[in-house]
Amino acid sequence: MRVLIKNVTIIDPNSSFHNQTKDISIVNGIIDKIGENLTVDYTKIIEAKNLHISPGLFDFRATFGEPGLETKEDLTSGSKSAELGGFTGVSITANTLPTISNRSTVEYIINKTRDFLVDVHPTGSISDKIEGKELAELYDMKQAGAVAFSDGKKAIQNPSLLSRALLYSKPFGGVIVSFANDKNMNHNGQINEGIVSTNLGLESIPHLAEEIQISRDLFLADYNSSPIHFATISSAKSVELIKKAKENNIKVTSDIAAHQLLFTDESTSDFDSNFKVLPPFRLKKDIEGLIKGLTENTISVICSDHTPVEIEDKEKEFDLAKFGIINLQTAFPSMLTKLAPELGLDLIIDKMAIEPRKILNLPVPTIQENEKANFVLYNPSQKWVFNKKDVVSKSKNSPYFGFEFTGKVFGVFNNSKLNIN
Repeated sequence: MRVLIKNVTIIDPNSSFHNQTKDISIVNGIIDKIGENLTVDYTKIIEAKNLHISPGLFDFRATFGEPGLETKEDLTSGSKSAELGGFTGVSITANTLPTISNRSTVEYIINKTRDFLVDVHPTGSISDKIEGKELAELYDMKQAGAVAFSDGKKAIQNPSLLSRALLYSKPFGGVIVSFANDKNMNHNGQINEGIVSTNLGLESIPHLAEEIQISRDLFLADYNSSPIHFATISSAKSVELIKKAKENNIKVTSDIAAHQLLFTDESTSDFDSNFKVLPPFRLKKDIEGLIKGLTENTISVICSDHTPVEIEDKEKEFDLAKFGIINLQTAFPSMLTKLAPELGLDLIIDKMAIEPRKILNLPVPTIQENEKANFVLYNPSQKWVFNKKDVVSKSKNSPYFGFEFTGKVFGVFNNSKLNIN
């Protein structure tokens, strides 16, 4: 297949054509030539208003249900959601049924998705069956293709278990991902602790539940001289703790969920369970702290934290509804809307395409001649409204219905496959 992209602005800090508008020729899945006024016989010619191109996005944290929970999301529907959101790679969490806790489950996912446009990378569990008792088969899963290890939204409460995981995985480069949420501080909480939780009469999740465990896990990482990654941090104080740890030469990285930058705990005032997420939406000052963390490179990654929930588990009383939103289709547009006007496109592409792959030791695509074509096409200024009919996920739990975004994905290319939205 021969593809020509006309008059496209390249946003890729690793490319010598960064911030330039060029024509790009792709032949048999390889970027053949980047230049001006390219004219050859092409199978497909792509041209659109204000078209931009960047390395294909990579989602550090998405939940698919397969195997076992396909009614929420299967590998096919999840990957299609990723395509429409601009992602050409995803790292999926281990909380399937059975959990991704051994070599055979890792191999099943890799083999099932081998021919997909989207590269699907399994994250193995830290503890066997995500029970928090014994280590899972970390080395075997790494050999089979697991890119990291995490117990999903079940925080490792036993410090000895996490310490052993950090030490054991270090020789073979296993990436340990900690979700910080001390259950002893949580008390079956539903939303952020503050004025809103008091007014609504809901059990709360204080910042401290996250910050105490981050402090503990940083001590463990330092003690074992091992790297650690924190998933979906949500408080300004957490950013400060990680920044100080970096200054003390602790090998720590972190990510935030894109939706944490758009909503506060006030969004839950109407008891709409589509705004029930874990960690919960915090305060305006926390959003400011998270954005500062991004600009200072304290926070390495922006992820979707895509969490499909079936309708019967979401449309019920707020305190009984499950946590999570679907976000693969909306994470990138939400960041173009929220961050691009003040912080620019470079930061977004770095946090959503480049840094995730670096942390997971995966090849980083670049818009350069003779490189494999792996990219997202988008218009950063196009306004559009997201509606339920646009959803390709099997689940529909989104707070964004009726939301007007500024920035729309046009298409993706990877593994010699093109998908135009």
